[in-house]
Amino acid sequence: MAPLTAATIAPAQCVRGRLRVPGDKSISHRYALLASLADGRSRLRGYAPGADCRSTLSCVARLGVDVVEDTTAIFLMGRGLGQLRSTPAALDAGNSGTTMRLMAGILAGHSFSTTLVGDESLSRRPMRRVIAPLERMGARIDAVDGHAPLTVHGARLHAIAHAPDIPSAQIKSAVLLAGLVAEGTTTVTEAVQTRDHTERALEAFGVQVARRDRAVAVAGGQRLSAVDLDIPGDFSSAAFWLVAAAAFPGSRVEIEGVGLNPTRTALLDVLRRFGARVQVELADTRAGEPVGTVSVESDRTAAIVISPAEVPAVIDELPAIAALAAAGASVSVAGAAELRVKESDRIAVLVKGFRGLGFVADERRDGFTVSPPADGISGGNADAHGDHRMAMAFAVAALAGRSPSTITGADAVAISYPSFFETLDRLVTPHDRRGAR
Repeated sequence: MAPLTAATIAPAQCVRGRLRVPGDKSISHRYALLASLADGRSRLRGYAPGADCRSTLSCVARLGVDVVEDTTAIFLMGRGLGQLRSTPAALDAGNSGTTMRLMAGILAGHSFSTTLVGDESLSRRPMRRVIAPLERMGARIDAVDGHAPLTVHGARLHAIAHAPDIPSAQIKSAVLLAGLVAEGTTTVTEAVQTRDHTERALEAFGVQVARRDRAVAVAGGQRLSAVDLDIPGDFSSAAFWLVAAAAFPGSRVEIEGVGLNPTRTALLDVLRRFGARVQVELADTRAGEPVGTVSVESDRTAAIVISPAEVPAVIDELPAIAALAAAGASVSVAGAAELRVKESDRIAVLVKGFRGLGFVADERRDGFTVSPPADGISGGNADAHGDHRMAMAFAVAALAGRSPSTITGADAVAISYPSFFETLDRLVTPHDRRGAR
């Protein structure tokens, strides 16, 4: 199928349905990387299908890991701790900041030099935040004014105690991965807890992880064991359907097999404050990751204010949260300057895109406000600027328009959720569509 460079979104009455979302992007990255360092052959079912996680598989394959895929799973033959193979070719992380930062942590402890490159968007994203702690551990990393391409000159590492200035699961993970081969015990202490998929994944692969309050520690030299694991559905992908269900009267969406890691599900509390009916049913725990069913049903609506203290827990869901304005309520976010260094400047792109769709939107240095105009949402045009979460947020918001809207750069959804627009068509049936609001 040819890439969908632009998508037309017709107005809709509501969204209804039961579905599963693709495998969790964050967990997929981490399992593939750890499987590469493990002793033996790992099998990963439900691996995320998007381009970002494909970049991780491509990188580990270039480093000598045998990667085989069939219709049921991804198989990786691990090379063992510190045993990845040098490659003269640069490793291409594509659009994936997770791939680049976590791979830098792994490569820091290997006795060879490797260059990591990315696309134009990734090459603009800040890397000093991961370079600094890895160099403190003994590696040397060449960069271009703190940006990719990165050339990682691996070395014998020593443990450090690191306290990141910016809450970031990627920084924490890169340091802990480097700590696997460092001499001593490496500790990362966060001011605000970020998602803990790396800690849970390490334990699933047999690594002892010490956790106390917001500190996480790993001792170097621990071997990793191969695994046979199922990857839960991606909560950040589910977020767009949960928001749509909350925003449109008469809507109800039920998502099965989705990850319910408590460091990822703060959106559910936001939706409850908004007035939606939210139900959560825990079905299982897989390798330390809780999995279950979430259903959201529209009810009343209320203005939403996201404070700086809340931002780290919903950073990836903020574009989706902005689409709650489709319900006729205002959304205000502060303390989210980190959005400016994501796949796009998500503050600037979001505000411009929502304005293009007929919303009232204002940009702040560290946030934004979005609300509907008094005369209703007209519909229009929005450019995702190569950002998958922007494309999906604009698509949900566009359902509220009086007339069809066009989302330019809709093909960006391939980064994390290639079937997004097909799923949207299924949830918004012809019976539910209407020509005017």
